[in-house]
Amino acid sequence: MNTTARIWPRLAAFAAAAIVVQLSLSAVGKVYYLTQLTMAVYYSIVVMGLSLLMGYAGQVSLGQGAFFAIGGYTSAFLTTHNMAGYRGAAWFDLLDKCGVIVSRKSLYDDTLVLTLAPWLAFMVAILLTVVIAAVIGYPSLRLRGHYLAMATLGFGLIIHCVLIGSPALGAADGITGVPRLSVGGLAVSGKSAVRVQNYYIAWAVAIAVLVLLRNLVESRMGRALRAIHDSEAAASAMGVNTPKLKLEVFMVSAALAAMAGSLLTHYNEGIGPSESSAFKSVRYLALVAAGGVANLEGALVVSTLLVFLSLRGWFGTYDNAVFGIILIAIVALAPQGPFRQLGLWMGRCRTLYKPGKEARSGAS
Repeated sequence: MNTTARIWPRLAAFAAAAIVVQLSLSAVGKVYYLTQLTMAVYYSIVVMGLSLLMGYAGQVSLGQGAFFAIGGYTSAFLTTHNMAGYRGAAWFDLLDKCGVIVSRKSLYDDTLVLTLAPWLAFMVAILLTVVIAAVIGYPSLRLRGHYLAMATLGFGLIIHCVLIGSPALGAADGITGVPRLSVGGLAVSGKSAVRVQNYYIAWAVAIAVLVLLRNLVESRMGRALRAIHDSEAAASAMGVNTPKLKLEVFMVSAALAAMAGSLLTHYNEGIGPSESSAFKSVRYLALVAAGGVANLEGALVVSTLLVFLSLRGWFGTYDNAVFGIILIAIVALAPQGPFRQLGLWMGRCRTLYKPGKEARSGAS
């Protein structure tokens, strides 16, 4: 039985839960909750990528917020920066002939704005992030220890300072007026008219990422990653190219963060420098621990729930404190994640109350 067939019941459960939530909120007149749920699902994609890196490659990254911001800012800049002044340049004419230059009216006046097509900006954002991740990860991942965590923390701080101090990127205000991302008949946009559609788009992307990562960890590459996690020296002795494999996984996690950042930027129609803060990266790390370090499904569910509650402001000024208490409780009571612990409890219950066992007990 292939991996997709094995996880089909889980995927069906996720899809059914998403549909039930949407129908329930629509029935009680609180469909506006879908806005924060959609945002939470996009954030959970970052957490799943980090779960892969931490749970299977045994590496810690404190720069996921920076990669998220690079993806978002790249898409925002390329789709809002007016390139009309470059008319006549060879590279501009080539892009125009390829049909990837789009025109629209300025938000503030009738000026014609020429920008890169959102779908191409989305691809450029992911590609740029992967290249940057390779540059950072190559020297760091060839060494053992927590060099990657230190390198990504420093990188994240640099990116945050650059974003705040760059007028071209909106400085402390960020970039606004980002157009929607349209692919076929679907559009990633935060407009209320397409709120339900975008809720399902977000879940479709998240489930697709889950399938991709689950197939990866069940493949030969996944087995090699688990060997690295258990003992890097033993994996190297068995012929596993540990630096190359760790770098590839790091690039995958960075690409997922950039993808989520770009999609959420189009959904929110803007992005600010707070997305690149060190606190954001630490929170992603905490969400991985809360969902179970090597539990992709747990990372998706727990991060979506906790981020949604945070975005709704249900805990007010005590948001960080409550988040910390929940995290401590989960780590203390269910260190492998609440869902894995729940599965263990259910397994024990089935073992204790098997019909055959009861019959044998009665006969004796």
